[in-house]
Amino acid sequence: MKKTILLLLSLTSISVSAATQKPNIIYILADDLGYNELGSYGQKNIKTPHIDALAKSGIKFSQHYSGSAVCAPTRACFITGQHSGHSQVRNNSAGIFKNPASKKNPAGEGQYPLERGTETIGKVLQKAGYETCAVGKWGLGGPFNEGSPNKQGFDHFFGYLCQRQAHNYFPTHLWRNEKMVELDGNEGGKQLLGKHYAPDLINKEVLEFIDKNHKKPFFLYYATIIPHVSLQVPENDPALAEYRKQWPDEEPYTGNRGYIPNKTPHATYAAMITRMDRYIGNVVAKLKEKGVYENTLIIFTSDNGPTNAGGGGASYFNSAGDLRASKGSLYEGGIRVPFVASWPGKIKPGSESDHISAGWDMLATFAEISGEKLKSKTDGLSILPSLTGKGEQQVHDHLYWELGSQQAVRKGDWKAYRRSGGKVFLYDLSKDIGEKNNLAGKEEKILAEMTELFTSSRTDHKDFRDPAQPRQKKTKKKKGKK
Repeated sequence: MKKTILLLLSLTSISVSAATQKPNIIYILADDLGYNELGSYGQKNIKTPHIDALAKSGIKFSQHYSGSAVCAPTRACFITGQHSGHSQVRNNSAGIFKNPASKKNPAGEGQYPLERGTETIGKVLQKAGYETCAVGKWGLGGPFNEGSPNKQGFDHFFGYLCQRQAHNYFPTHLWRNEKMVELDGNEGGKQLLGKHYAPDLINKEVLEFIDKNHKKPFFLYYATIIPHVSLQVPENDPALAEYRKQWPDEEPYTGNRGYIPNKTPHATYAAMITRMDRYIGNVVAKLKEKGVYENTLIIFTSDNGPTNAGGGGASYFNSAGDLRASKGSLYEGGIRVPFVASWPGKIKPGSESDHISAGWDMLATFAEISGEKLKSKTDGLSILPSLTGKGEQQVHDHLYWELGSQQAVRKGDWKAYRRSGGKVFLYDLSKDIGEKNNLAGKEEKILAEMTELFTSSRTDHKDFRDPAQPRQKKTKKKKGKK
């Protein structure tokens, strides 16, 4: 009888603990995945059953934006809650920063680093009692400087610290925290295949992290490098064989525009996305195995729009759908991205939202979920009410982006775009999602308001150029007479 009572008390204790534990948070960031490259968003040729299942069990946003149109600034916006007019990192270029080569870091790896003392998602959730982990592509500094993930709020890191290294899926090494992990059997360079497929190793690390930390709240930032070029997937991938049958006569990519040549680029590209989808299925299965799926918020999105680089074929797959342009552009095709969230018991299955949100909203959202207050000013707004359908959702007055010589502003249904401080183009996205009809000449009052936001929405940055200033044309030196 006593044993029975003790067992019941023990089970009750476990039940209460599970019910009161803060929710786990998993944020999955694809690399160069377009708005129209998931089945749940209309893709017909590439299979993504596990991500589509998350959308079916949760919510799909139709107007979510990345922080920028390229890798590093998007990641900075997400990590710090600042849009690209305020963030520390505003382009993939390193500005005046250069990470010096050393014995520990022979290639001088690492991009422009986040500063010491920056309030990041990792640090906020650490304070809230979360075990924090980042895997995949970092791109915000390190190794051995203040931008290292271990110095920016992450207890554990595994993957590519440097974006340049992430152009190869069979790299010579990865990083575990600040220790280089050699991958014997991978030659790097222009080799199409190797012994160790980095995304496999990264997915394995994710599953092991959940194994070790499922008894306490955890935050997992899963920055997969798929489907960023180069186009590489193991030859034994079943999806590759299936897609090759689907496109038996496709034209090879010769490597003429950089990146590694590939005989079946479209089949490989599709297989990479389907393999990524399979990784996400592994994560969901592991959460269920450990009994924490019900208490986990899973978000899947992308860092920017798609690209035709490396033979992948964003145009072939209609990867941006009806949106204009692609990666690198601040038109909709470069910054509007898929956003799917699943949270059993909290998010109504099969929900859809047209709430206008952005990557810099995640810091405020995760802080609210964890119960932690932010110390720094953020450009983001918590989207928890939109996710759960409870409470009043605050809306942005406007959203702002800058990248190189480009600027863009969205305010309500209006979108303004300009380059190098020049002519402003104005679009009504409620009627013109493809940004084809410039209304700047017809809506003078709105044009003036949007143009003023190009100036008031930003602060200057010493290492990144002001997009309102015209580009300096390089002058060729005249050759002297012989």
